[in-house]
Amino acid sequence: MSKIDESLPPEDALDRVELRPGQEPLTPEEKERFLARVRGEGRTLTSAEMYAIFGPPPERPDATPTYDEVAEMTPAAIDAARLDLLTRDFFHDVASALPAPPLVRGVIFDFGDTLASLTRPLHALMTEGARAAENYMRSTGMTLPDDFYTKIIEARRFAEEKSAEEQEEHLADDAMSFLLQFFGYPASRLDPAVLQRAVDIFYAPEMTAWRLRPGAREALTTLRGVGYKLALLTNYNCDRVFQRTIDYLQLRPYFDLCLSSASVEYRKPDARFLQIALDHWDFLAYEVVVVGDSLVEDIRGGIELGAQTVLVRSAEQAQVQLDNTRYAAEIQPDAIIDDLTTLPTIIRAWT
Repeated sequence: MSKIDESLPPEDALDRVELRPGQEPLTPEEKERFLARVRGEGRTLTSAEMYAIFGPPPERPDATPTYDEVAEMTPAAIDAARLDLLTRDFFHDVASALPAPPLVRGVIFDFGDTLASLTRPLHALMTEGARAAENYMRSTGMTLPDDFYTKIIEARRFAEEKSAEEQEEHLADDAMSFLLQFFGYPASRLDPAVLQRAVDIFYAPEMTAWRLRPGAREALTTLRGVGYKLALLTNYNCDRVFQRTIDYLQLRPYFDLCLSSASVEYRKPDARFLQIALDHWDFLAYEVVVVGDSLVEDIRGGIELGAQTVLVRSAEQAQVQLDNTRYAAEIQPDAIIDDLTTLPTIIRAWT
């Protein structure tokens, strides 16, 4: 057999080999065995040996992209006034290192001890309401122990403590229903209408004892008159009683939204409660001011929301007074006021 042409693949080279006189070509089986042997021997070569026999591998093309040259554009002619406008609207961080003041568009108010206060001590109001609720339930045929009204008051206080502790509102109807179970009236034996009526009677003296604080109506009128959106969001465990109180005080025309925590079952300082007003208005947090008397519930909630905050120094509940003293250094409102009539001036200064 003559020399094999190494420039061709082994299969093609064997087919083109010139045979000597009298020499027969390889059979397919013989050719396959020969090629297998060649391939086997080829796999034993090291990279250096392969490069020595067949030469180095081809160089990879340069992956660096090339770009066509682009002629420099002629700068746009912008006068000083136009440049100042563009800087202020789009590049304000270049114009000044100080951020622009927030654009206030809405105000979220707390209710109790912020816009309104009770004219009588809460315990006296609860005692009056609980006695009336007990008498009503007895009149429906229910058998209750002596001084059951004291149990009604205890159940409410316990539910309020649990609400503050767990940050989840325990409803007034549920507290009354739970109490009655211990005295032989599970939900299956209790008329829902009787339960609701008993709760309404319990809260009735309190509902009519609220009075607006000095300057409250004037502040609301001023803020509403200049175009601010107003919302009233408060922690309260019976929404229907709260809504009746708002109508009793004729506050509803001032507000776009009036909600108690009982309607959503979570409460301030949970920012989700305050977020309801932002979603209703389609506002951002920095466009809103949160106003309330409690550092823990109102001001902390507003700070966590990302809003401006105003503390109204009018807390009458002992727990709120204690919390405000305890957290005075930790929770810092943006402003503190004693007189609600000063609130519009402060908010306009932030606008």
